[in-house]
Amino acid sequence: MKKKKMTTAFGKPVGDDINSQTAGAKGPILVQDMHLVEKLSHFDRERIPERVVHAKGAGAYGYFEVTADITKYTKAAFLSKIGKKTDLFVRFSTVGGEKGSADAERDPRGFAIKFYTEEGNYDLVGNNTPVFFIRDPMKFPDFIHTQKRNPATNLKDPDMFWDFLSLTPESIHQVTILFSDRGTPATFRHMNGYSSHTYKWYNEKGEYVWVQYHFKTDQGSKTMTASEANAMCAKDPDHATRDLHESIEKGDYPSWTLEMQILTPEQAKDFRWDLFDITKVWPHSEVPPITIGKMVLNKNPENYFAEVEQSAFCPSNFVPGIAASPDKMLQGRIFSYHDTHIHRLGTNYQLIPVNMPKNAPELNYQRDGAMRVDNGGGSGPNYWPNSFGGPSPDESALEPPLPIEGSATEHAYALVDDDFVQAGNLYRNVMSDQDRANLIGNITGHLGGAQKRIQLRQAAIFYKADKDYGTRVAKGLGLDIAEVEKLAAMDQPERVKATAS
Repeated sequence: MKKKKMTTAFGKPVGDDINSQTAGAKGPILVQDMHLVEKLSHFDRERIPERVVHAKGAGAYGYFEVTADITKYTKAAFLSKIGKKTDLFVRFSTVGGEKGSADAERDPRGFAIKFYTEEGNYDLVGNNTPVFFIRDPMKFPDFIHTQKRNPATNLKDPDMFWDFLSLTPESIHQVTILFSDRGTPATFRHMNGYSSHTYKWYNEKGEYVWVQYHFKTDQGSKTMTASEANAMCAKDPDHATRDLHESIEKGDYPSWTLEMQILTPEQAKDFRWDLFDITKVWPHSEVPPITIGKMVLNKNPENYFAEVEQSAFCPSNFVPGIAASPDKMLQGRIFSYHDTHIHRLGTNYQLIPVNMPKNAPELNYQRDGAMRVDNGGGSGPNYWPNSFGGPSPDESALEPPLPIEGSATEHAYALVDDDFVQAGNLYRNVMSDQDRANLIGNITGHLGGAQKRIQLRQAAIFYKADKDYGTRVAKGLGLDIAEVEKLAAMDQPERVKATAS
């Protein structure tokens, strides 16, 4: 094999990569040693800012294959015929922890997919749970702060965590899922992925439907109890990252079946639940899912930093046939994800290979900026309209209009009692006796670290979802059941006032 010659970043051969240039044998070092300066300055900048959320993750390449004819619902080209395959990249992640956190910690899991379609990249940013903690992006920075570290102690703080949740009753559904054993999936391969948000699909005629995505693991859903998860955190903090890489490396390719829930605008009018409230599910008994395709992961990244750390997913990346809904959290994410990628990776992050629309070249008038590594549009015009042959808009890419009406103001959510129904149904009708016992134990173990007034407020929320649920949490914490019941009977402002100090 021919010996490779070491060079600087600009190709100059390097004669010595062990010893710095110095004034005499004992120094000092000379600033003219540009190989040393380049090496140190690059090392100083090797770490880009970690993601504020979803900091730790693992990724892989694969493909999506269509298995059903859904052209009556969407004109998306990558979904246009049975058997069609589209390359993709997936990143799984934990949400609240830092990059060094353990894979087995109790935390939602990110489930983000980048489809490299012939009409540009389509990014689907989801989680392993079908709901979320909040429904308005105004609350998002505050919520994430409470999942991180206390600004004074730099420690995880149960008071912060539960204070916010007990003041945000809409979180009860996601909290119930998180503190069940579903809160700690066995591996990334053994968990489902959900869009959580509602999206709009539209066909060639301009007819639209509302949809939700469910990626069901073909490996079987597996979770860990709290004791199993704690043991895994100590034994192998990177177990899920390792499991994904090793399974693909040996040819045991993980796969997921994509099921869709679909509602026409007419069906949506009489639907019991708010279609655009991410704290709610569409019950399968009311909207049966249909199977439309399969996702397979069959290739590991060659370089973690280049392909996983620098991967960037934007809910704003749609293709013709798929569009946003009025979901407030989705609307906020459409702005925020792109904005944070510009901060973290730079204004031209779409030119990083893992993020490039490799099956649909970028053609527009966005120019220049840091790290513009292509020809920057060459000698073509940098404005529109122009008469010099530059790319022009295509009316066929427009989505059908959505009628909107109402006053422009800050609208509070009206049906607050809805927040407790689905969480109660999950506790009563879906969980087994063992599931409920594990849930109560997980909650009391964590909530027990918070102040009593916060414990009372949160127990009252569990009580509103289900009497047995709240009673068992209260008993586990040693709280007065009568006091919890009294708080549960109050509306939210009264409950907050009664537990203010």
